[in-house]
Amino acid sequence: MFDEPVVCVDVETTGGHPAWHRITEIALVGLRAGEIEWQWSSLVHPGCRIPPSIQRLTGISDEMVAEAPPFAAIADEVEARLAGRRFVAHNARFDYGFVRAELRRLGRPFTAPLACTVRLSRELFPDQPRHNLDALIERHGLECATRHRALPDAAVLAQFWLALRDRLPADTLDAALAKVSRRPSLPAQLPESLVDDLPEACGVYRFIGEGDALLYVGKAVNLRERVLSHFMSAGRDAKSQRLAAQVRRVEWTETAGEFGALLLEARLVRERQPVYNRRLRGGGGLHTWSVGDDGAAPQLLALDGPLPAADLFGLYRSARQARNALTTLARDHKLCLRVLGLETGGEGSCFGHQVGRCAGACVGAETRAKHNLRLKLALAPHKLRAWPHPGAVALEETSALGRSARPTSANAAMPWRSPARWRSPIAPASSRGWRAASTSRCCASRRRTTRPSTRRCAASIGAPTSIPRRRSPASGAAAIRPS
Repeated sequence: MFDEPVVCVDVETTGGHPAWHRITEIALVGLRAGEIEWQWSSLVHPGCRIPPSIQRLTGISDEMVAEAPPFAAIADEVEARLAGRRFVAHNARFDYGFVRAELRRLGRPFTAPLACTVRLSRELFPDQPRHNLDALIERHGLECATRHRALPDAAVLAQFWLALRDRLPADTLDAALAKVSRRPSLPAQLPESLVDDLPEACGVYRFIGEGDALLYVGKAVNLRERVLSHFMSAGRDAKSQRLAAQVRRVEWTETAGEFGALLLEARLVRERQPVYNRRLRGGGGLHTWSVGDDGAAPQLLALDGPLPAADLFGLYRSARQARNALTTLARDHKLCLRVLGLETGGEGSCFGHQVGRCAGACVGAETRAKHNLRLKLALAPHKLRAWPHPGAVALEETSALGRSARPTSANAAMPWRSPARWRSPIAPASSRGWRAASTSRCCASRRRTTRPSTRRCAASIGAPTSIPRRRSPASGAAAIRPS
């Protein structure tokens, strides 16, 4: 395998996402049987301005590409040089994704076997701490005239490929290459291109079955990794087996980050009731406990509209879940189930007092005021906080790329651009919605369309927990500002 024809590829771009950014320079180095056959490179006019930070990194300025050909003018040359060769790149999905995106814009679908030199280095040298291109240059004594330019970087990959061939046994190299190049297996009814089409981005995916039946909705920080994991675990998990057998196509929507994916997933599950989703489907609104100061039993309230002016504790998807949670808390703190209204009975002690699980509020051994105080202290971590703003606020989530969603009409030239920023009016006692352009992709039809997607705030979709508070690598900052 290591002696088969390969092409080492490096691209310089205007940014990090193939859907939003463009190639500014491309270099290809062809190898066969341990020898370099040819080298080729070209600057590319991206059709947009190059950000100053990218200009400083690569040294490629707007002036340098002003007279360069657009990618459409070199597409024939690129395709001819890539044809019949393994696509080798450092962090291969980046370069591969950009080349595929440029060709797809021209109506030229492209696929090729991949070899990522990052993964290959990790496989062959697991004891080494770093595997970036600078580390490979230093470790293997490679030569690079200028970093972050396409041809010098592609030439370094060619040197690395030849150095491995000279220094390691062929069997070792072939085994490592086969392992890092292994493509995930897919159900027979799904197209092979799905493996390459799935983006490595935050979003929500949907498994569609016969007759357009919605089988499953899920969210992911990395859509590609999460979707493929369903099929990789199909041999071990009964649910994954059923999904793999019934799915006919996969659709997805990219979001700016994890928070947007969480809300969109919850809304789709509640509105469309997928067959295999259980956790988020719910049967109604949220419930909470209202506890007064008079020692009376807590009241279970269904939240539907403004919150009452009372001490409220906990958010629960059902009345049963709320009662179970209060029962568990009562047993942990020796509270009386009869006083709490969770146990029926006549006069005398409750069952919990008889077995030492109640402090005796039911028989007067503890005053109702003290019992009520202990109840509130036990519930304190679950108390609902008052809305801290005078009105609605807007929650803005920005991707790590810092891009903003654009109106649908602005995307005519690039109809599959996805949003990296969306805003959500969140009000304390309303189910106001918001609209944001979202990229929807279907692997079966091979179409991308940008369409408005209505999302609802957390209060209206019933997602009381699991709202991400951390900043993840795949998403940028989330900020709250007055609307």
